Amino acid sequence: MINTVLFDLDGTIINTADVIIDSWQHTYRKLSGKEGERNIIVKTMGEPLAVSLKNAFPHVPVEESLEIYRSFHRNSFKDTIDIFPGMKDLIEELKDRKYSLSVVTSRMRGTTEEALEKYGIKDLFDYIVTCDDTDKHKPDPEPILVALRKLSKGPDESIMVGDSIFDILCERNAKVKSALVGWTITMTEEEALTGDAPDYIIKKPEDLLRVIL
Repeated sequence: MINTVLFDLDGTIINTADVIIDSWQHTYRKLSGKEGERNIIVKTMGEPLAVSLKNAFPHVPVEESLEIYRSFHRNSFKDTIDIFPGMKDLIEELKDRKYSLSVVTSRMRGTTEEALEKYGIKDLFDYIVTCDDTDKHKPDPEPILVALRKLSKGPDESIMVGDSIFDILCERNAKVKSALVGWTITMTEEEALTGDAPDYIIKKPEDLLRVIL
């Protein structure tokens, strides 16, 4: 019996692809004088930013690349994001049905709350886990386990909805059910159905109700 639903933020609830890619390209131009490959940028989505930047610019202090990225990102974030169609209705429906709800994201708390507040859904969540709240990050299970402890729930009664391989591995490591959104840009359908496949793929937000009810 599933009574707890955890959500990733970027690429799952909120479409942040444009601002993320633009922030990466700004950072690439500053640090390498040219833009990066879009497909490589997309594959980092869901990974902690500091890890991705360290891998992309190994000879640059990560504090420097973080500041370049984040200064651009902060200035563009709120006006660039959008909520995926049907996600607000789904979250409200789950809340009405008394499910325990949490956001589990690798994003920092400031922009996480800014995004949720913009669409009036922040208060629908019982707890929010960001990269500021854990020492270990996806794909390590710690972010999910922190959420479950705060909610007083167990893995066997929980499912997480995400959009990336980092979400799937985090879910598997935490022993919760996994649902991959069909609007992900980080994985092809073929990739999603092979190797580290999720338990479910939902094509539309409302499909989750058929999975858990």
